[in-house]
Amino acid sequence: MVRQPPSAIASRAFTARLTIAFSRRQALDPKPTDINKFLSGAGDFLQRSLGEKIEIETVGAAGLWHVEVDQNQLESALVNLAINARDAMPDGGKLTLEGANVYVDEDYSRVNPEIPTGPYVVICVSDTGAGMPRDVLNRAFEPFFTTKELGQGTGLGLSQVYGFVKQSGGHIKIYSEQNQGTTVKIYLPKLNGGAPDEIGVPDETVIGADEAETILVVEDDTDVRSYLADVLRGLDYRVVAAPNAEAALDLLRSDRTIDLLLTDIIMPGWNGRDLAKEADRLRPGLRVLYMTDYSRNAVVHQGRLDEGVDLLQKPVSQAQLATRVRAALDRKIQSKD
Repeated sequence: MVRQPPSAIASRAFTARLTIAFSRRQALDPKPTDINKFLSGAGDFLQRSLGEKIEIETVGAAGLWHVEVDQNQLESALVNLAINARDAMPDGGKLTLEGANVYVDEDYSRVNPEIPTGPYVVICVSDTGAGMPRDVLNRAFEPFFTTKELGQGTGLGLSQVYGFVKQSGGHIKIYSEQNQGTTVKIYLPKLNGGAPDEIGVPDETVIGADEAETILVVEDDTDVRSYLADVLRGLDYRVVAAPNAEAALDLLRSDRTIDLLLTDIIMPGWNGRDLAKEADRLRPGLRVLYMTDYSRNAVVHQGRLDEGVDLLQKPVSQAQLATRVRAALDRKIQSKD
């Protein structure tokens, strides 16, 4: 089991309580909402609001679940996020709005206790801006915290978005790397009413290793790297892990057998795509499975990854990880025939 330091959990819990207490100022009026339609309308509105320098792309999903949410407050939240994105792209850029169904399982919730298990609709708001350094990212939801000059921002926008999402029974996370843009993910619980087999609970039958297969996991986040390694070892894979591309290349230059490279896309230093290119030079034909906190459309359409590659979007459940890793390895075997 992956455990986080008690001090880190306590600090995050205190910030969450402070933010929610500060931002809970008015009653919500939640209604059943089709997120595909909502995002389409929001995209048109934001395009008029942000101007011609910002390109907006809205990406829906087939079979996207409905949620129960205050539509006016959700629109205000997206406006807040869009304004922050615009400010991070002073010379112009691209803003992507995307909806997707996700299921948070017990393993992921254990590592991220602030999000309960269950089915969610996640709204991803991604930009191609400057990104945030780690110290700013860690304080992004704090009331009154701002990096803008005096008189240009109150520091209340993200804390109010956080409070609204939490009051709606959801969850919000920010992923950002300097010079790599930012993605904000809003998780909203699926609207109740579906039968158990309709809510997206993954099949508990998972397929593990076939004989002695070794996976190289490359992930700069310590908790995520430990989580992935623990799950894969539980599926009987041999696992070697590296915190960055440089360490991964050292392992690839060794005599160690490696059957699959499982790598994050956005990392300090070399990114996942550059790592995969060098890995292919060192180990021709090595199968690669990418992971990202950003949305698929953001990483593909913003040029961070080619279309058609194998990609896992976080959060990654045990069932998803098992299925996608097994499929990647099986395709590698077939390609030798």
